Formats: sequence, C-alpha cells, structure tokens
Amino acid sequence: MKADFWHQRWESKETGWHEASANPVFTDTFHHLGLTAGDRVFVPMCGKTLDIHWLLNNGYAVVGAELNEPAVQQLFTELCKKPTISDSGTHKCYEADNITVWVGDILALSTEQLGQVDGIYDRGALVALPKEMRSRYAPHIKAISQCAPQLLVAYRYDTQKMQGPPFAIAEAELEAYYDNTHRRVEVFSRTVDGKFAPEVTVVECVWLLAAK
Repeated sequence: MKADFWHQRWESKETGWHEASANPVFTDTFHHLGLTAGDRVFVPMCGKTLDIHWLLNNGYAVVGAELNEPAVQQLFTELCKKPTISDSGTHKCYEADNITVWVGDILALSTEQLGQVDGIYDRGALVALPKEMRSRYAPHIKAISQCAPQLLVAYRYDTQKMQGPPFAIAEAELEAYYDNTHRRVEVFSRTVDGKFAPEVTVVECVWLLAAK
C-alpha cells in the first residue's frame, strides 16, 4: 500500500474513518491507560481526528504522526491554533500549544523526533496497514516510544466478505507483535453490523497493552 493511496483518499474526501465528534469508544476506554492531565499521548496516523480535540480539552499534551499534510493543516485550523512549522530530515513538524504533529513516513520517525510518550492511542494506524507493513509498524512504534502503554483498536471479520482497510487482525498476529514485551488485555468489544460493508459483521476490540 503506497502513500498515494492515502493522499488520494484525502484529496477525494473518501475519509470514512473520520468522525464528526470524538469517538465514544475512545472516550469510554481511555481511562485504562492510567494517564493524568499533562501526560503526553501519541496518536499515530492521526489525520484530523476530533479525538485530539478531546485530549487537549482534557488537559493532555498530544504528539501525532500523519502522512497527509493537508489533513494536518485542517487539524490546526479546526483547533484554532497557528502552528510553527519546521523541517526535520524527511519530516515536517507542526507545533503549537501542547500539540506536535510530524508529517511524513511514520516508519522513518525517530525516538528523538517523537520525544516523551506517556501513552499511545492507536485507533486507525495498525488497522490501516496491510500485514506486510503491520509487521514493520508494530515493532517500530514500540521502539520509538520505548514501549509506552497502548490503547489499540483492532477488528475481526470474515475476510472472504471484506478485504479492508480497515484490515482484520487475528489475535495470533497481535500475540506475535506484542506479547513478548507487553501484557495484553481486551478491555472492550462490540459487534458492528454494516458499518464498513453491507452484510458484514465486524467485531471491534480495544486492547490495553502495558509493558511487562
């Protein structure tokens, strides 16, 4: 899956993953990370999610990563924040009060660029990637965040009926990525019928990953 795929989706406004308010599953499960106001939350492949508004309004600092620069520009406009923009290697950095967003390839983002991370909220990154990219993404995020705790959304469904994205991720795959370094607990699940494709039943799961 190439970058052009996502740029085209943003350009054509095919952004079905973007919601008009903070995701209720996120707001209902975020407390499992055990963070307090002032802690810094990493949101990979953040787009212009309104979950970031919720985090900022509740006193958290945010660091995001996003491939599509217009989405980041829209995010700051909707936040009513004028960012300072700088270059860092192959990335651009957008910064304003309590929020930093890195624009570029997340797999090229470094620990030094990312900075302190107290928790990770991954609702749309791992599930947006095909398996060959997930196998690179998962260890990379663990490495650059120094195994910070994660709240991770994953989906299960019949892959004969739907191909993704969002992609289905088997529990065995999560075990391979995380269980050597993290304790993994399912803190929420629900059945979602017809949200992504007609007549496809999708199980949405939220996993808490805490370093061992």
